[in-house]
Amino acid sequence: MRAVAPSNDSSGDGKSSAGLTAAEIAEITGGALAGDPDVVAHSIAPLDRAGAGQLSFVSGPKYARLLADTGASVVLLPAEHADEPATRVVARIVVAKPHDALAAIVPLLYPAVAAVPGVHPTAVIGRHVVLGDGVRIDAHSVIGDNATIGAEAWIGASCVIGMGASVGAGSRLFPSVTIGEGARVGARVLLHSGVRIGGDGFGYVFRDGVHAKIPHVGGCVIEDDVEIGSNSTIDRGSIDDTVIGAGTKIDNLVHVAHNVRVGRKCLLMAHVGIAGSARIGDGCILAGQAGIGGHVVIGAGARIGGQAGVFGDVPAGETWSGYPARRHRDSLRATAALFKLAEIVRPLERLLRERAP
Repeated sequence: MRAVAPSNDSSGDGKSSAGLTAAEIAEITGGALAGDPDVVAHSIAPLDRAGAGQLSFVSGPKYARLLADTGASVVLLPAEHADEPATRVVARIVVAKPHDALAAIVPLLYPAVAAVPGVHPTAVIGRHVVLGDGVRIDAHSVIGDNATIGAEAWIGASCVIGMGASVGAGSRLFPSVTIGEGARVGARVLLHSGVRIGGDGFGYVFRDGVHAKIPHVGGCVIEDDVEIGSNSTIDRGSIDDTVIGAGTKIDNLVHVAHNVRVGRKCLLMAHVGIAGSARIGDGCILAGQAGIGGHVVIGAGARIGGQAGVFGDVPAGETWSGYPARRHRDSLRATAALFKLAEIVRPLERLLRERAP
């Protein structure tokens, strides 16, 4: 591959200058159009800040009241709010799921910047590195010996890819991502700035009066179509592999410890922490700040509430919450009982005072 400096020019500013007509939006989303089919939306904004030439949407009753004052030209909305008053809306498009419809429109109004293939002159490429066709490697990135970068992958500025590591075709590493030695990143993976893949896990034994480090020799595998948010860390295994299943999406500031296995198409939200050797089944949802104990098994399709502390196994398909986590209904009952405790204690205290000598 010829070493070139990728151009800083893109195909545009990330926004379609032509925009989309209301009729085109209705066709793309499968919605029912009411109003002017020729009005054009050039960008997207929330109802309370949208103006002429912008598309907005109603996601539920809480936001429907904003329709009356919105300046948006085109609005996506569900059938139950189709007739809400909105004097400045030129076209309404009734869809079953406004969020889903919006997801289909965003890439068209805000097309992704195309990567210009090439290796920046300041990048450091090790020995026996394999670069696929159409790869882009930006400034000051370091690719270790024997690493493999798949076709059309984009390695952002100041990334480090360790010796023997691999990045699959069509994946994108945003600036300052680190991939540890031997780690494997699949195809079409998105790793946002500050992600650390394949670093040592937290493992020590107390010996001879000190905490002696347990060497980590396991791998770290990120399967296809995974997205990992900024400053999240996925540790390598101690002697086994840490695995993130295909299609799983991980938010910012999430920690996955050594030997953890996360299934396919899971959602891990901000500040989730998963301790070593835990098993997360396919399709699980772990809400923000949930903590999962070591060696815990969470069954497929289970949902863990925000700030829950999970110390035992969770059956498949169930919803658990609270600290310590339990079935969500039981957690709500326990919390309600706690709030009632003051009402029970006060009469008892009064009775004791009355009986005191």
